[in-house]
Amino acid sequence: MMKELLLLLKKFFGYTSFRPLQAEIIQRILRKEDSLVLMPTGGGKSICYQLPAIYLPGTAVVISPLIALMKDQVGGLVANGIPAAALNSMMPEEERHQIKQLCIQGKIKLLYISPEGLVGELHWLLPRMDISLIAIDEAHCISHWGHDFRPEYTQLSVLKEHFPKIPIVALTATADKVTRTDIVNQLNLRDPEIFISSFDRPNLSLTIRRGLNKKEKTAAIVHFINAHRRQSGIVYCMSRNNTEFLAEELSSYGIKATAYHAGLPPAQREKAQDDFINDRVNVVCATVAFGMGIDKSNVRWVIHYNMPGSIENYYQEIGRAGRDGMKSDTLLFYSVGDILVLRRFAEGSGQKDVNLQKLNRMRRYCEADICRRRILLSYFGEEADQDCGNCDVCKNPPERFDGSILVQKALSAIFRTGQFVGMNMLINILRGSEKADITEKGYDKLKTYGAGKDLSYKEWKEYLYQMLQLGYIEIDYVNAGILKVTPLGRKILFGEQKAMMSIYKEPEEKTYFRRKDSKFKYRPIKPLKSASVEETLLDSLQQLRKQIAEKEQTPAYIIFSDDSLEDMVQKKPVTLDEFSDIRGVGEIKLDKYGKVFVALIRFVLRLPKEG
Repeated sequence: MMKELLLLLKKFFGYTSFRPLQAEIIQRILRKEDSLVLMPTGGGKSICYQLPAIYLPGTAVVISPLIALMKDQVGGLVANGIPAAALNSMMPEEERHQIKQLCIQGKIKLLYISPEGLVGELHWLLPRMDISLIAIDEAHCISHWGHDFRPEYTQLSVLKEHFPKIPIVALTATADKVTRTDIVNQLNLRDPEIFISSFDRPNLSLTIRRGLNKKEKTAAIVHFINAHRRQSGIVYCMSRNNTEFLAEELSSYGIKATAYHAGLPPAQREKAQDDFINDRVNVVCATVAFGMGIDKSNVRWVIHYNMPGSIENYYQEIGRAGRDGMKSDTLLFYSVGDILVLRRFAEGSGQKDVNLQKLNRMRRYCEADICRRRILLSYFGEEADQDCGNCDVCKNPPERFDGSILVQKALSAIFRTGQFVGMNMLINILRGSEKADITEKGYDKLKTYGAGKDLSYKEWKEYLYQMLQLGYIEIDYVNAGILKVTPLGRKILFGEQKAMMSIYKEPEEKTYFRRKDSKFKYRPIKPLKSASVEETLLDSLQQLRKQIAEKEQTPAYIIFSDDSLEDMVQKKPVTLDEFSDIRGVGEIKLDKYGKVFVALIRFVLRLPKEG
């Protein structure tokens, strides 16, 4: 059986071996047993049910929450020669009827359907089908404890009653222990095995920037995007206004950007999504509403304009980058202002204590100066035995210095105001600012007024964040975010303990200028004179892929993933036989695209045409 499955894996998906846990999950489905699968985005979740669906007689029913996600999955399967279809409310009745008939005739291997659609077909379509398995994607949506609860998912609890003998596999990318138990109970799964894949995504770099204002953030984002030329990425914002403001700002710097949020008309949302999937725009500035339905494998970076409310959300959102396993970058901007807003959200929610706790864990992650990957993995119950070498802390290990006097100045100033000021006011006191609110309150008469003139505003901000992280001060979030000195802080103030601080280094960033007129034209990017054969080849393959994608009106990553192109650059296949060994090249794609890609590779390598 295993041999047969591996042949199917190569034939339809172009891979010669299984990823961790895939084979065990597939075998369990084939034994008609229930499972819950926790696998990070890009971990190969879909193959766990797509392969048994091809192998087993009948049709697999896949429940998915979003039309875009279904469309994407079906597009990818059809491109690999697998008969798949989706049923959704947006389709014309005639097309729906056609698909239903094909399902009853057993001509469809995978049917994608929304939870509402499924409940509507419980009594007519489904009993007439030969169902091989039921897969529930984004299963955390069924749990009140999941960060993405959807009431329509709770109706799925009836599946087991209607189809007691059919195996159910529930799949999600993030779920803590409480959510896991809840999913199993809600779906009435029978003795399920819970498969938990590693949450480690070593291909993602993790960077945090603290305390930047609006202007500085924009400059840092422009710098970041320009360092990732021609690559796709998502900027997540907390508010709808910010998505539109930022998309406009970036466009004024000549960056192809669009905004996406739930308040836009459906046609506009659809267009933004479509433009991004088909690489007509490189950047989407979006609220968290964006992305769940996106299976775009070549998203190379994710920026968080604001801090997310929990580590689950953060992990889910950075997981949109690098789904193809290739190197990708993430950047998060962190400020006290975000925490105040998120705290209000948490307090107004139905699960105040849990959400406040989650917010606190997220805050501590942002403030930490130890390997970030270690913190993430320990949150999901995994241990990392060494530092990752791929986060901002590992890349620039902090140089320490005795900052006791610096810390004492700040703590003394907090005490002298009666512990009644926030971060910005404290910095203005320490730097001797002459702003009206300082003189009005008489803070210019304090002994510590101007005691920290030698440091810039930015430096003070960074050192105060460090003091938070080291536990010398805390923020009273309930009371407008004022600073309080902790018992440990008192020890530093009275010289009972040293304060070892990390030296703050200003990141080097170029300044980019906005374009003067809106008729800005992109000049074609000329290959570098000194470009290596590999760089020239990759650029040529990307251009060919894009042209085919435009011709077929399909996203470029459906033709071939970035991972497949990189494999072509490494292996340089110059015959069809060699091309069939490329990762992600199954039979269909070999027949369809093999000749034209091999011809291009031979041309770049200056080899004569084949045969």
